[in-house]
Amino acid sequence: MQTLKAHEWIFHQNGRADWLYIVLSGAVRLVHGVGEKRLATIRCVEHGGTLGELSMASHTGFYLYSAEALRNTRVLAIPAEQCRQQLDAYPACRAEFMSRMALELSERLEDLVLVTQSDAMARLVSYLLRQLPPGRHQRPKTLPLTIPRYWLAAQLSMTPETLSRLLAKLRDRGIIQADRRHLAIIDEERLRHCLMEGDT
Repeated sequence: MQTLKAHEWIFHQNGRADWLYIVLSGAVRLVHGVGEKRLATIRCVEHGGTLGELSMASHTGFYLYSAEALRNTRVLAIPAEQCRQQLDAYPACRAEFMSRMALELSERLEDLVLVTQSDAMARLVSYLLRQLPPGRHQRPKTLPLTIPRYWLAAQLSMTPETLSRLLAKLRDRGIIQADRRHLAIIDEERLRHCLMEGDT
């Protein structure tokens, strides 16, 4: 068990991938180095999320990204070699692991598609729709806002000011309601329509 303070690094890109981590509390930002100085935010991981599983499966044996605690965070660290031994010993476990890896790769491809959309409103709307809880019984559908908005803005490749302006625009249209900790989708159909409208 490890306890990390805000902005403390758990591991760095290209470091030896000797550990697999499970986030027990708090939040972690995953970043990838671009060039010499720029860090691109990939996504944020919270309770129950895992860190380093793709790196553990990679033949290179190095972390493919860096991980930074966004606030006080607790993680469970498991030796990667021990994980590999378990996968070798239990075929069912290995099959489940590969299934999760396929899902992880699919989600990262969706992340890539998200940040390459040229329109900021489309990026925001796509992100919100991906975060919607399953099922249609909950009205309105509420999303927790547990990471700082400036990190969310970085994840969506926009400035915090642009994110605030777009959220205000959706709120003024009656599509969402938002406070510091929650965002409620009032009209999902109109939110989906915003994908076609763009940043207007």
